[in-house]
Amino acid sequence: MLDFFDRLAARAPGALAGRRGGEPVRHAELLARIRAWATLGRRGAGRRIALYHEDSLEFAAALAGAWLAGKTVWLAADALPATCAALAGEVDAFWGQFPAHVAPQLAAAGDDDGVPWTAPAPDFDALVVFTSGSTGAPVPIPKRLEQLTGEVAMLEAQFGVLLDGAEVLATVSHQHIYGLLFRVLWPLAAGRALHAERHEFPETLAPALAARPCVLLASPAHLRRLPGHLDWRSAAAQLRAVFSSGGMLEAEAGRHAAALLGTVPIEVYGSSETGGVAWRRRTDGADEGWTPLPGVAWRADDEGQLSVRSTQAGAGWTGLADRVGNLGGGRFLLRGRADRVVKIEEKRVSLDAVEAALLDGGLVRAVRVLACPGKDQTRQLLAAFVVPSDAGGAVLEWDGKAALNGRLRAQLAPAFEAVALPRRWRYLDSLPVNAQGKTTAAQLLALLDGAPAERPRHPAVRLLEAEPARALLELTVPADLLYFDGHFAQAPVLPGVVQVDWAIHYGAIHVGPNGTFAGIQALKFQQMIRPGQPVRLELVRDTVKGQLQFRYFSEAGAHASGRILFGPDQAC
Repeated sequence: MLDFFDRLAARAPGALAGRRGGEPVRHAELLARIRAWATLGRRGAGRRIALYHEDSLEFAAALAGAWLAGKTVWLAADALPATCAALAGEVDAFWGQFPAHVAPQLAAAGDDDGVPWTAPAPDFDALVVFTSGSTGAPVPIPKRLEQLTGEVAMLEAQFGVLLDGAEVLATVSHQHIYGLLFRVLWPLAAGRALHAERHEFPETLAPALAARPCVLLASPAHLRRLPGHLDWRSAAAQLRAVFSSGGMLEAEAGRHAAALLGTVPIEVYGSSETGGVAWRRRTDGADEGWTPLPGVAWRADDEGQLSVRSTQAGAGWTGLADRVGNLGGGRFLLRGRADRVVKIEEKRVSLDAVEAALLDGGLVRAVRVLACPGKDQTRQLLAAFVVPSDAGGAVLEWDGKAALNGRLRAQLAPAFEAVALPRRWRYLDSLPVNAQGKTTAAQLLALLDGAPAERPRHPAVRLLEAEPARALLELTVPADLLYFDGHFAQAPVLPGVVQVDWAIHYGAIHVGPNGTFAGIQALKFQQMIRPGQPVRLELVRDTVKGQLQFRYFSEAGAHASGRILFGPDQAC
């Protein structure tokens, strides 16, 4: 697919390029925006451009326009102040939706200087991406155009037949290599419609998937959190495939997603340095092996560490920090990361092994263990960030944090020396994730910096009106609410599932007890609820129908509404 730009130029003007807000965007509109961005690039000095735009169609136009203008694009993971400060010394201009203080540039509508459409050479320095930061500080990785087009060709060769006629929807951002390739470059090259919006909430994702034949791009964190109370049956009927990348998908999370979405996720393993490496689809839940993608060769060194060679990885062999085993037939098994072995007081400790041992005991649902400086800054120690299981949560609730700390340390003691036991513990409802569905080291370590042991899970509440079957409350959402973690780095918003949970919780308190949850009808989310924003919650109990109606609203208008159904045998 080195003819990427020829394909774009030749596509029929009336062809469907994508959708924005559910409305079609034609290819002629996309080409006009590409030319406008190219004009902006040709008129500007410098060759290095930082690009950030949340709209995938506009981002695609800016990216292609920058390349036509001979610009190397630095792909910013976000537009936060620290990111802008880091990029300021590396780039000549900021394009898109950056803060005003970095003077972002936007292409004017209809602006086209008429310069001929000339594609860059295959060895053009097209892109600089960053590692995810999951195990340390993000590192810039340069990419040539031929590496990116080679990756797209490989994906089409392996999976294209599955996606015939499918439109592309995503829960992941295109500001990361996985989202960039799967959500923007691959659809552009193959002529598939891509959606401008990223679906941050399952309440909007389910109906969007149900609208027409589609493919879903997700992360393990997003698939793990799909709520079972939503009706996914129509979505399952339209889905051609579900992709998961950006981390390892736990077998249980894969089964959960498959049960709701009607298709087993295709897991893609790779890295920012190498691009895609291998894939698997655990249809029986047992086969953990990985099959290399077309054109990818792999080998293990004497210590069992993986190296790969492919067009998208660049010249020669590229080493990765993952340990592998040979399954035969060209396939391999991942055995954990080599770079997750640390030295604690001269003792080598595998962080993967500590995590696995914690998970095996039944008190922990999810965990990350990291090395961090001790209070005196002279030595390293381990910190464990733990999502307790139901059993672990019971210990935490009834006996306290010290008791659960002791239980988990005792669980580790038979297999690890005392210096390898975590010294600091943080108990969380869920591991925080960023827009790519990644849990980064920086996010976790920030929880150690004076973070309180407990974060609020409920708003400040004031009862305004009370009747036998109706109540009106005023809720003010605290800025440090636990549920803002991972929703989202750019602008925290209250998750839809939390809004429903609060309606059930306060409904039971103010308008009568609930029965057995049976589903939700007429669920709508119109506007986001942000930190510190006062909203009103109206609750109305219909005892005959076994329903609880709820409505969130404020001076800004309606935020959310729906009817929660309870089983007739227990409904009041």
